[in-house]
Amino acid sequence: MYERSSVTELANILRVELDRYSPGGKLPSSRALVERHRVSPVTVTRALARLAAEGLVVTRPGAGAFRAEPRTTDPVTGDTSWQEVALSADTATELVPRAVDASGVLVTLSAPPPGVIEFNGGYLHPSLQPERALAAALARAGRRPGAWGRPPVDGLPELREWFAREIGGGVTAAEVLVTAGGQSAITTALRALAPPGTPVLVESPTYPGMLAVARAAGLRPVPVPADAGGVRPELLEAAFRATGARVLVCQPLFQNPTGAVLGPDRRREVVRIARAAGAFVVEDDFARLLVHEDAPPLPEPLAAQDPDGVVVHVRSLTKPTSPSLRVGALAARGPVLERLRAIQVVDSFFVPRPLQEAALELVGSPAWPRHLRAVSQELRSRRDAMTGALARHLPELALPHVPHGGYHLWLRLPDALPEASLHATALRTGVAAAPGRPYFCAEPPAGHIRLSFAGVAGPTEIAEGVRRLRTAVDELTG
Repeated sequence: MYERSSVTELANILRVELDRYSPGGKLPSSRALVERHRVSPVTVTRALARLAAEGLVVTRPGAGAFRAEPRTTDPVTGDTSWQEVALSADTATELVPRAVDASGVLVTLSAPPPGVIEFNGGYLHPSLQPERALAAALARAGRRPGAWGRPPVDGLPELREWFAREIGGGVTAAEVLVTAGGQSAITTALRALAPPGTPVLVESPTYPGMLAVARAAGLRPVPVPADAGGVRPELLEAAFRATGARVLVCQPLFQNPTGAVLGPDRRREVVRIARAAGAFVVEDDFARLLVHEDAPPLPEPLAAQDPDGVVVHVRSLTKPTSPSLRVGALAARGPVLERLRAIQVVDSFFVPRPLQEAALELVGSPAWPRHLRAVSQELRSRRDAMTGALARHLPELALPHVPHGGYHLWLRLPDALPEASLHATALRTGVAAAPGRPYFCAEPPAGHIRLSFAGVAGPTEIAEGVRRLRTAVDELTG
């Protein structure tokens, strides 16, 4: 197998050597490049393909590779100022503006500059991802008959069956739709359940990506305060009564960002309150497979205890595997399932079959339970490393709850420590953290910061990141 670095190095060499050839001039043959640079034929092919994609080289089957002719015209710079009028012309009639602030999402998706420790990531570090198992699963999936054909719009039956078993409570494969990850599933659910301009109840604080989805759909997020035991039922009941909302979005297990777990009594109350209000509960069960080794037994999903179809369940394989394995599921009972299906089909037709086949191969392999055990052990170790480092170096940052699952800690800042300034100063000192403001859809009660321990290389990097954060705090308060 070729090394990615070898492809990059060879492409860089060939890019420089192109000056030796006139436009239209033929480059050495692939065999000559293999011998000259001591690389594999695959590396040569991929390096030439990279240069072709950049418009520097033209490849002709059977003839070889040639230096591309220079571009004869400069790109035309147009005048796009008219779009300001077009995009704002209908805002006067919109109940909720569709312009979306995606900064809270981008901060967890964008790679930090080189040398910056990533405490703001939303995915497992490459060392924790099951890369070998994924590669093997993808290879096996590619050999399956019909692997590149059109899949059923609801998803592969075997994969839907697997998700149904994971959810439990009598959920059947017929009640499951395969989606392109959890974010896509939440988008579909909110579009299906709430018309534009209406309120949707959310935990406060909550995941910025969900707030962005709601606003992009023209919905108005209404916060319902949560504590260490999850969303507070008495405030939830009052919010349904005051707003007339017909949807609640919640994360009952290892909530993002607080890490809270909704307790047994509250779980029953949340479903009862929603049912009495004639409302749906969208249950985002994103972290069930990110449980830590020392966690007590996990409660069942809300959907497993809901025969009346109040709960629309969201599940994803992305978080415990790789950002690029965007395979998830929506589960629902009753007439709402048909609406969910229709919206998903219109939006995306279906999830690509090779990706579904690869997911099925992965979860059915002996490597899958081994991977989950390894992640469970490693997340606990990293959580303990971060909590220990924070206690030693930053005791003034309050940590009200140490989670037994998920990949982050939620810390309250002292009143004298400005959140926005801390985020910018920390980045200058070499550590990227997620500011707390984007996790609130109304005025936050205090400054917060979210620190992820899953996207870094290990305990040594965690300790160094906390030391850099100490430096940033001292710079602001010293």
